Amino acid sequence: MNKKINKSDFKTDWSYSPAPESTDHIKIVKKNDLFINGKFMPPEKGKYFKTINPANEQKLADVAEADKSDVDKAVKAARKAYDKVWSKMDPSERGKYIYRIARLIQERAREFSVIETMDGGKPIRESRDIDIPLVSAHFFYYAGWADKLSYAFPGKQAKPIGVAGQIIPWNFPLLMAAWKLAPALATGNTVVLKPAETTPLTAMKLAEIIQEADLPPGVVNIINGDGKTGRAIVEHEDINKIAFTGSTDVGKMIMKSVAGTGKKYTLELGGKAANIIFEDAAIDQAVEGIIDGIFFNQGHVCCAGSRLFVQESVADTVISKLKDRMESLIVGDPLDKNTDIGAINSKMQLEKIKMYVDIGQKEGGSVHQSSCGLPEKGYWHAPTLFTDVSQSHRIVQEEIFGPVLAIQTFRTVDEVIAKANNTPFGLSGGVWTDKGSKIFQVSKSIRAGVLWANTFNKFDPTSPFGGYKESGMGREGGLEGLMPYVNLV
Repeated sequence: MNKKINKSDFKTDWSYSPAPESTDHIKIVKKNDLFINGKFMPPEKGKYFKTINPANEQKLADVAEADKSDVDKAVKAARKAYDKVWSKMDPSERGKYIYRIARLIQERAREFSVIETMDGGKPIRESRDIDIPLVSAHFFYYAGWADKLSYAFPGKQAKPIGVAGQIIPWNFPLLMAAWKLAPALATGNTVVLKPAETTPLTAMKLAEIIQEADLPPGVVNIINGDGKTGRAIVEHEDINKIAFTGSTDVGKMIMKSVAGTGKKYTLELGGKAANIIFEDAAIDQAVEGIIDGIFFNQGHVCCAGSRLFVQESVADTVISKLKDRMESLIVGDPLDKNTDIGAINSKMQLEKIKMYVDIGQKEGGSVHQSSCGLPEKGYWHAPTLFTDVSQSHRIVQEEIFGPVLAIQTFRTVDEVIAKANNTPFGLSGGVWTDKGSKIFQVSKSIRAGVLWANTFNKFDPTSPFGGYKESGMGREGGLEGLMPYVNLV
């Protein structure tokens, strides 16, 4: 006898079951001191601040706040290590230390990934599959350059510059540390590193690895604090080089501060990248590129493709597909392996994003957001796009640093090049087309440091990265990343 089948017998909910990453294997130090001269020590004034998990607003740890006296102590340790040990060491030996750091990061990659996600809010898939593998790759790459500087600069002798002060942002905490530490160490410099105050924990875990690698005391010093700590580093008279990644406004302040001091500096600042879709592009592939370009790391990316230019003939199709694809994005627990978009890094950043969305609507833009539900606790923002905007809209011209996309259309190649270059920034861009000649024409004409063709947000330690105009100066990564850390004679 055949059983009668009812529609209710079939499960129609195709949502993913939770797949949380375990936190049992990690150890977060509840009270993090300063790392100076190879040891952890309390700050002079005994001040600590808390770092929280932006996904649930729970406190993770207390972190030491360095003042001028602590900065001075760190710089003196770095100077002593530079004068007596690191600059005099055989380059191949320096390379061995850097290789050791790279291998130890690989061995503890799972621990680093989870802590990065808990402290910063980014999805575990991004920390695990992109950030941490790139961290070890950068150390491996520059370890290989340590004893080959004569090949990097033929006919010149590369001398280290001394003590480098390095200030890193909160969007890629450990990766930005690697971008700065690895070339500095490979070229014989010592370092005072200041992580961002909202994401200090992986840097402190890196300090443990530096100890384990038996790096000579004082070669790398890691101190935490807010803008006052960063300013003390920039203004310290015994710092020879400043490397900063962060906002354009702070970058301008650093330029004024170091003017006339003889200090070298590199600045990697804000961006407002143009992502250009031509009518002959592979549309479905381009839509995935748009998603990756603006929603990767919640849009907390200086090179995010936050300005989308779509050729008029395919605009309706692209926007329709983009809206459909946004509906499939999972916003939620960053430790869940299904999550596509995690938590906004801080309450302050969330308020800034909301402010710009309000501005966009008041200026006449049409807003569309995915219908995803947002958790009640923590800092969250739905994937958002704007249409009906023009070059004069603030959300087109100003960096939002969140999951907000501004869409415009164009008809000709010349028109889109003019629009793409109509910005104070010049960090990155993307072009999507099946015509190689068009790729070369557009990429050659756009004033930006990095251009991706038929892809977006691809990084490699062998490739230089940096911008023009208000996006900064100098390059990080690749052979070019060695140049800010050497004097050529």
